[in-house]
Amino acid sequence: MEVQKDDLQQSDFSFVKMDEHASERIDAPVYSYWRAVGRKFFSSKVAISMLVLMIAIFLMSFIQPLVSGYDYMSVEGINDFAKRYNPPSAQYWFGTDANGHSLFDAVWAGAKTSISISVISTLVCTIIGVVVGAIWGTSKKIDRFMIEIYNIFSNVPQLLIIMVLSYAFGSGFWNLIFAMCLTSWLGTAYFIRVQVMIMRDREYNLASQTLGTPTMRMIFRNILPYLTSVIVTDVSRTLPSFISYETFLSFLGVGLSANVPSLGKLISKYTANMSNYPYLFWIPVAVLALVSVSLYIVGQTLADAADPRTHM
Repeated sequence: MEVQKDDLQQSDFSFVKMDEHASERIDAPVYSYWRAVGRKFFSSKVAISMLVLMIAIFLMSFIQPLVSGYDYMSVEGINDFAKRYNPPSAQYWFGTDANGHSLFDAVWAGAKTSISISVISTLVCTIIGVVVGAIWGTSKKIDRFMIEIYNIFSNVPQLLIIMVLSYAFGSGFWNLIFAMCLTSWLGTAYFIRVQVMIMRDREYNLASQTLGTPTMRMIFRNILPYLTSVIVTDVSRTLPSFISYETFLSFLGVGLSANVPSLGKLISKYTANMSNYPYLFWIPVAVLALVSVSLYIVGQTLADAADPRTHM
């Protein structure tokens, strides 16, 4: 039966109350960036294993020397033949050397120095490199000047520059760090500069510039927060590099003072014992390898986890 228009009454209809905010609601789970980073990172069993190993090495390196009171220059046990050249055992976990020193104490004291140099140098180079690189990538005048500086130093091996500077500044913990940081930040700055130049011309940054947003505010609010994974990637590459530089320089007798132990110095010192007492050489080498590998794997996995594209 067809309903006629005249048969319809106002009472036949009911008005539905409109929710003004309903159209703005998104029925999706709440997204947390750092929670997603943690979930992605801890999904890798290899990364978890390397993280545990890295934490254990760091704790041993900074706590054990305080307990042992190890003195690199001490020769008190040189005439005590019962303490000399003992192989690894329950009493001496890593064995002893010609001076009766416990290699266990020596390795962790050396690791403390090597790790400290690497961490401090990486921190300084990253801070300077990120700030300079961000400004470098947004200013054409600065870009023309800095690119020439970068071209000069990038064509000279970084290790050679550090070696020459170490000779010039003399031996010392802070002198070596200064020599490492003086030009090493240029690589980080150029890396950040390239990333900033890619992001600065995106639509939302162009719109922000049009609205009069100051350049520095745009850099630190619109660009750098999106480069977290890039910065972490650079840090994961830089940390093992500085440990390698310290090891190589100490092996050659350059950089650190004679009374400061490091993994490079231990490897250099015990090279002569490689055939007769191989544990003196290979244990410091193994610890050095574990430090470098654990830092690199943890850093690379964290860099991948920090990339929002992997959170899908």
